[in-house]
Amino acid sequence: MSAPPPTLQVENLRTHFFTKAGVIKAVDDVSFTVDRGQVLGLVGESGSGKTVTGFSILGLVDPPGRITDGRILFKGEDLATLPPARLRSLRGARIAMIFQDPMMTLNPVLRIDTQMIEAVRAHESVDWATARERARDTLGMVGIPSPDERLKAYPHQFSGGMRQRVAIAIALINKPDLIIADEPTTALDVTIQGQILFEMQKLLRQTGTALIWITHDLTVVAGLADRICVMYAGRIVESGPIDGVLDQPAHPYTQGLIGSVPSRNKRGAPLQQIPGMTPSLLKLPRGCAFRTRCPRADATCHAEPEITTPLPDRAVRCYFPTLPDREAA
Repeated sequence: MSAPPPTLQVENLRTHFFTKAGVIKAVDDVSFTVDRGQVLGLVGESGSGKTVTGFSILGLVDPPGRITDGRILFKGEDLATLPPARLRSLRGARIAMIFQDPMMTLNPVLRIDTQMIEAVRAHESVDWATARERARDTLGMVGIPSPDERLKAYPHQFSGGMRQRVAIAIALINKPDLIIADEPTTALDVTIQGQILFEMQKLLRQTGTALIWITHDLTVVAGLADRICVMYAGRIVESGPIDGVLDQPAHPYTQGLIGSVPSRNKRGAPLQQIPGMTPSLLKLPRGCAFRTRCPRADATCHAEPEITTPLPDRAVRCYFPTLPDREAA
């Protein structure tokens, strides 16, 4: 008996924006796989292409942007070629998204129960009472007290953290197979952030839902993700198991990101910042996009590096990756 396909398999995805100033390659040859119940951390600086990757999966890229190449296989079905009606039927039901700002999910003039019941009945033929019961139960699952009373409230009557919990509940209410979370805890205080991350992990274990967690915060994915993909200038430069990548980063950009985290530095020592600025996607340097900021770059890096696997279960896009095991030997 053959194994079921991964929940999501992205193959050589390219999403470009065609502007008057030129072509912006926001996502350029991106590939990764997410299995059932797995958490994939998609990390990188602002403008690295993380959010556009998430929007591409859901078919939410607006003109002048469009997917120019690649496949997005959701349980074997290519989302990039689906008719709009079929894609709409999957969104919110089988694939859900949690945005950084919960008000991108919530309508300020509708009560919470109205919004959650509509989210259920848009995809299932159930009566109002059944949909409301599921809405109440889902609010309880994400840690909202007195869910019966809260269902009657409006979004402005919730704190920021509570609104985000409601947005997460709406994403979970149809028990999707895949959730794409775009920095949903960035604007929250650390205590609320920790509670939501704990609840998300518990819910994923219970439901088997796969999760893509888009963030620039390595400390969040360190305790949440199973695997990590590090993006830079529209491309994945390193990917692998979370512990392996964070403990033994092979790409100089990954090393720079980890070195910029205060907890990774000695007390009183300056942060190990990455020199320079992220290049404009309209004017990327020839060859490796990171070479102008990289301490190891030489003439070789004027040619575009291919993905290699210098360590077990690790993919790196670099001519001079750090190989701790070999160097130690």
